[in-house]
Amino acid sequence: MNKKKLILIAEDDISIRTVLSSELESKYELKLTDNCAQLWSWVSDGLGDLIILDVMMPDENGLDLIPKIKEIRPDLKIVVISAQNTILTAMQAVEKGAYEYLAKPFDITELNKVIDTAFLDSKKEENKNYVKELKQNENSEIPIIGTSPLMQKVFKSVAKLTNTDLTVMIFGESGTGKELVAKILHDHGKRKNGPFVAINMAAIPRELIESELFGHEKGSFTGAINQKSGKFEEAEGGTLFLDEIGDMPYEAQTRLLRVIQEGEFNRVGGHEKIKTNVRIITATHRNLNELVETGTFREDLFYRLNVFPINIPPLRLRISDLDKLVYHFLDKCFHEGLDKKNISIDAINELKKYKWPGNVRELENFIRRLVVLIPSKKISNTDVLKNISKSQSLISKLDQNNGVGKVSLSLSVEEHLKNFFKLHKGKLPSSGLYSRIINEVERPLISLCLTATKGNQIKASKLLGLNRNTLRKKIKDLKIKII
Repeated sequence: MNKKKLILIAEDDISIRTVLSSELESKYELKLTDNCAQLWSWVSDGLGDLIILDVMMPDENGLDLIPKIKEIRPDLKIVVISAQNTILTAMQAVEKGAYEYLAKPFDITELNKVIDTAFLDSKKEENKNYVKELKQNENSEIPIIGTSPLMQKVFKSVAKLTNTDLTVMIFGESGTGKELVAKILHDHGKRKNGPFVAINMAAIPRELIESELFGHEKGSFTGAINQKSGKFEEAEGGTLFLDEIGDMPYEAQTRLLRVIQEGEFNRVGGHEKIKTNVRIITATHRNLNELVETGTFREDLFYRLNVFPINIPPLRLRISDLDKLVYHFLDKCFHEGLDKKNISIDAINELKKYKWPGNVRELENFIRRLVVLIPSKKISNTDVLKNISKSQSLISKLDQNNGVGKVSLSLSVEEHLKNFFKLHKGKLPSSGLYSRIINEVERPLISLCLTATKGNQIKASKLLGLNRNTLRKKIKDLKIKII
């Protein structure tokens, strides 16, 4: 009869220890403790085939114990469980040598699968860099927020991929934060000292994409008055983020595939082979499988790019994260120089009823608008209802009447300005009100137009009735991100 495997469990919550004991005792031998000192004693004595370790223990941070354990027992698998459901915790756990990370409350079925896999995979080392120290401040913040189960999956994927050079494809609707995830993979990976270069395929004219990616030689086409380096050269030694890869023209796809296969390219109109060393991360809101089936996206390129997919859920599927996002955006507005505002629980609940088709980006723009336009220090559910209904009404009228609804916009702005002057009566700001109000109107207008045109600046400039160069300048001046 085979001897049962021994699992060491270090968890200070007695209710969780009880659950783990009742669920695992039929299959495994168990030793349970509520402190790290006892766990370390067992490990030092050579006991245990696997560890389940909580992070916040009364005598020590569980993550700090992992490198010590790995130093004397490098093959001992450690499953970290934590109520600190942040991406930083997941990354620290993996980087310090944890076999797996599970956020509380975890599913016991998932834990059983992790344990089974760990024992089956006991001869394979998944985390070779287990004693590598984190190069970042332990208290540093990573700008991605969420404790929902769907976001925890994203966190775990990011944590496992940061110190690899694997090609990653990020899927998600517009406004979910695809570029943010790509930037985190770069900033906390081994290429972080190199450049991070982003390019949006949907925002560049088809005829200029190859020049933008690979550069061109002087005189290679009309308007090429000088030699120009492309994004591959700019990203050398770092990360190249190709956003909206599904909008890349077929001929450019062919050339990109060749670069990935051969590790070299030549500029448009040139013959010199240029070696390239970049990590490629791509993103799309489109269904690439459908594009492959219709013949508009190369199947071989898709498999080359989709080595490790990350799916970012839309905000409506992780609505439990909304309150944390709202507080984050309120704090962000304050640090940008806007008024400090609070928000009622009722207002949060009203926000949770909305579907947020523009996802996190739409939520951020809406919160910014409330901060600027609401005169009181606390945003109420009435403020939320009134502004959401006005936004929906305005969009409906503009769509139905081809712009006749602009009268409603004028009245809405006038109403909010009246409130502003009423609130600041006797203590008006010294200067800059005109620019501030214009910027607050322009920013969401341009941002939403870019969202509607999927980042295509040519279409957005036509929709807005602006010169393309004017639009580009406003995007830069207003610091609008094209995601």
